[in-house]
Amino acid sequence: MPDYIHETEFEVRDYECDIQGIVNNAVYQQYLEHARHKFLLAAGLNFYELHEQNIDPVVYRAEIDYKYPLKSGDSFVCKLNYKQKGHVRIIFYQDIYRKTDGKLILKAEITAVVLKNGKPVLPVIFTDAFKKYEKTADIK
Repeated sequence: MPDYIHETEFEVRDYECDIQGIVNNAVYQQYLEHARHKFLLAAGLNFYELHEQNIDPVVYRAEIDYKYPLKSGDSFVCKLNYKQKGHVRIIFYQDIYRKTDGKLILKAEITAVVLKNGKPVLPVIFTDAFKKYEKTADIK
């Protein structure tokens, strides 16, 4: 998905690297999650407040293609877009780029399901919050 609707900037911290001196693969999922939370916040949805209302977006599926490693001190940006799939799924398309050279580091497709009281549903607060992105997001 070529157009991005949200960006979150990061810098690799020393403790996120493994013995090889590169970011551990599991850490990338934390970056992706934080970027999704920042997107939700920008859309007016606070992850903690959603949970307090028994509304919990959860990862249903994660596909990650690791292209190149990041190292300690690297600055990078996670770019994001999404589309709604069916009545309960949201697919987040997330790409990570190193800022110094623009190199694509990672491509991810994260499918989330929103649960309300433990049951899959896409609450109206999500569709309302995402309306401002409909012109640029590929919503179906």
